[in-house]
Amino acid sequence: MMQFAGARRVVFGLALASFVLSFFHRTAPAAIAGELTQAFTISGAVLGTLAATYFYVYTLLQVPVGVLADTLGPRKLLAAGSSIAAIGSLLFALAPIWEVAAAGRTLVGVGVAVAFISILKISAVWFTPDRFATLAGVTMFAGNLGAVAAGAPLAWLVTLTSWRTVFIALAMLSIALAIASWLRVRDRPEDLGYPAVHAVPGTARRPWMHAMIRVLANRSTWPAFFVNAGVGGSFLAFAGLWAVPYLQQTHAMTHVHAAQHTSLLLLGVAIGSVAIGLISDRLKSRTGVMRIFVLLYTLSWTPWLLGSDWPLWATLAWFLLMGLLIPGFTLSWTIAKEANPPEYSGIATSIVNVGIFLGTGVLQPWVGWVLDRGRAAGDLGGAWDRGILVLAGAAAFGALMTFAVGDRPRAAR
Repeated sequence: MMQFAGARRVVFGLALASFVLSFFHRTAPAAIAGELTQAFTISGAVLGTLAATYFYVYTLLQVPVGVLADTLGPRKLLAAGSSIAAIGSLLFALAPIWEVAAAGRTLVGVGVAVAFISILKISAVWFTPDRFATLAGVTMFAGNLGAVAAGAPLAWLVTLTSWRTVFIALAMLSIALAIASWLRVRDRPEDLGYPAVHAVPGTARRPWMHAMIRVLANRSTWPAFFVNAGVGGSFLAFAGLWAVPYLQQTHAMTHVHAAQHTSLLLLGVAIGSVAIGLISDRLKSRTGVMRIFVLLYTLSWTPWLLGSDWPLWATLAWFLLMGLLIPGFTLSWTIAKEANPPEYSGIATSIVNVGIFLGTGVLQPWVGWVLDRGRAAGDLGGAWDRGILVLAGAAAFGALMTFAVGDRPRAAR
């Protein structure tokens, strides 16, 4: 039993390391937005597009990755994904023009797109079902620590060295993860000679197209998708790109102070993710916990909609509070898993996960477009107000969708 526990920790830990790296890439543009604008001489809309290329490809790949997680298995996905992310990081670091940087960021998106679904698949196969929500919370906690590192620490680091050097180092780290994943990760306990944690029904042998049709036809799958689009999309569009410029340009903050806010926001998400997973598993409640947290998160946009002029300590505290509330949407993965047969967990979680990155990919350039129009009209302050309204409106849409999530979703067969 001790040997099994150790092997399980190694498998889960390596998958988790890949996910942490994906979160760093996801939010890094917020901390280096000024450097990217200066390096490539680009507008706000182009900056939004450059950041969002990651999310476009991430969105497109989520369902195929879910299929591959259920067929090829996490080991091959993690090793191949880390290798592709290494190439993308290197291309991004050495890019002479923004189009080449966008191609590199696209490759990074391809590479890291496999991490989250792979770790959910590992959680579903290597652990008992009653630990799934907690493990999803732990996963988000660790991932957001990676995002925290892409906030204030990255902003400080680029004052000592260039952002290009940072991404060259990330390329080398990705190669190391690719090698470690191939050598140590296994798809299921049986691959190392351990007994299965729980039996997988014979339907797992059905073609993947049958599995996808069953998941897509299940009405209980879709509400969580739209919750993710609104809540996850508004969160990542803000934390991953626009929060730092917003605070600098509307609250006259320094780059470092603005990055500290995003770091606190992401730290709150990390802590809240673990708390929500534990609360949900303890209370055996998914939708009730989700609704409360998502509604409170939507309300937390109110000070920015009103243009509140708070002291630094108050804005820092409020960003931390927002972060603690955001992870209500993370229960969507547990809801999708429980609403579908366990052997389809990879496909089910990947479908609802698409919503997060589709929402982000739409919202990041949308806000950039709003800002460009405001600058052209000489009304940047009003443009920021409208940009924040776009993000808050997306959060409100996600909150509304929580009421479409069923209280007791039944797995489709």
